[in-house]
Order: sequence, then structure tokens, then C-alpha cells
Amino acid sequence: MRNSLFHYAKVECARFKGVSIDDFIDQKSITTNIATQAEEAYNFVLRHINKGASVEGVYTVSRWEYPVKAIREAIRNAVVHRDYSLTGKDVKIAIYDDMVEITSPGLLPPSIDYAAMESRQSDARNKVIAPVFKRLGIIDQWGNGLKLIADEMKEYPNIELRWREVGLSFQVQFVRLDYVLNAERIKDIQQELQQELQQELQQELQQELQKATLYSEVLRCIVSNALSRQDISLALGQKKVSGQLNKVIQKLIANNLIERTIPEKPNHPAQKFRLTERGQLFLGLLAK
Repeated sequence: MRNSLFHYAKVECARFKGVSIDDFIDQKSITTNIATQAEEAYNFVLRHINKGASVEGVYTVSRWEYPVKAIREAIRNAVVHRDYSLTGKDVKIAIYDDMVEITSPGLLPPSIDYAAMESRQSDARNKVIAPVFKRLGIIDQWGNGLKLIADEMKEYPNIELRWREVGLSFQVQFVRLDYVLNAERIKDIQQELQQELQQELQQELQQELQKATLYSEVLRCIVSNALSRQDISLALGQKKVSGQLNKVIQKLIANNLIERTIPEKPNHPAQKFRLTERGQLFLGLLAK
């Protein structure tokens, strides 16, 4: 169908690193028959979102991090109801750390109200294509699609459904509210830590933890990987572990900036040290 009538119609899929379009992790252009484009795009999304498991009674229950039935329906709507008269525009599926975003060429038909999703609304923009998709079992033309989305969203209180018109396109976003909360929590912790360091830590420690001291150098040594005392010593350019280094490690542990990887056995031969969350945040403050 695509090659003969809609040779320009395709779906662009991308998984981005972080919450912006600066860096790609993966991308795919779906240029197959439009009858199969929605399912291929849906499978791309599944490859790039997480699936966890929880125990309920005697059963292990699997659960995707996003409402996948709702996402599948939104992708189908984007392909079936896009404005095919807008050449040069593609359906776009973008996956970020904090959301899944679906953009379809063409504005929302005036007879459809996303704010009343449970009312079983039905209005096919493409009167010729829609019956074909119905025969293929992709849509039912009874307006159940939006209700399906609304029903599954109730099972995901941590996901917010947002929609808007962008230029001549309609965009739907499945946004992770917990991702925003985590970012805000880190900001709050940084502010609290900064106040704590300014108000409560001894003046001696504040002076020692400057950029040029052994204390800050030890922290920087283990910023990426946990290291043993010997590894830290070598990273600092010392041939053997000095008494001063041992004192520094003990003080950093006491101030909860680093921790042992085997805390129950402090003298274990495989013992290593890693940054705590407090230590990571403190390094961030030093960099300012």
C-alpha cells in the first residue's frame, strides 16, 4: 500500500540518551507497508523500555515501566489517522529517559476530545484507509481505542498522559512522573548537603576537603570504580599504602563520603571502597 499510494509515508523511531535529542542510542526508519508500520514501531519501543517483575502471593507478575497497550494504541492512531496529504512529514516515535513521545502529521480532528477519552469517540480522518485497517484487525472503528488508553493509564499512576498540537502535528507523551521526582530529590539533597557542610562540618574538615588535598584526590580516584587501598595508592602515584592514606580513608568513611564494599568484614583481602551518594554530591559541590 505504501509503495503505490503513499511512497513518502514512513515512521522514524529513535532512542535518545537522557532527556534531549542531542545523542542517539538507537534509531530506525520504518519504510515498509503502512499496514505493518505501527507494529514495527511498537516493537522498537518495547526494545528500549524496561520490564520488571514483582511477587503477588505465589505468583510472579511481569510489568512494563510504561503502559504498553496504551502506547501501542497511540502508535496505531498516529499511523492510521495521520494526515497523508502532508508530504515530507513523518510519524515520529521518540524515547527519552523520562518519556515516550509520539508525533503524527496532522492536527486532531475537531470532533475528537482527548479530555473525554472514556466516551468511545470515533472519527476516521482517512475514510479509505480506515476500513482497510479494520479488516486487518488493527482498529475496530467503534471508538474503543481512546477508552483502552484511558483504562490502562489508571493502572500507571506514575505515568502522565499529555497531548498537544505542535505546528501541523499532533503529539502524545507518556511522561514518567517519578523521573521528575528523582531529579527534584537530587536537587533537594544537594541543597541540604551544601547547607549541612556549611553549618555542621568542622572547619578542619572543610579546609582539608579542598581540591588540592589528599582527601579530595582519594574521592576522585574512586569516582567511577570501587578500588582497594593498594589501587588507590597506585592511582595517587604512591608505591605503597602510607599511614597518611589509611588515616584519610578512615576519616572519609567516618564522614560517610565513602563506604566499604564488604562492610561486614573490614579487613577482608578483597575489600574495596566506593563513593556514597553523599560523596558523589560532595564532589559535585567541589567542582562548582
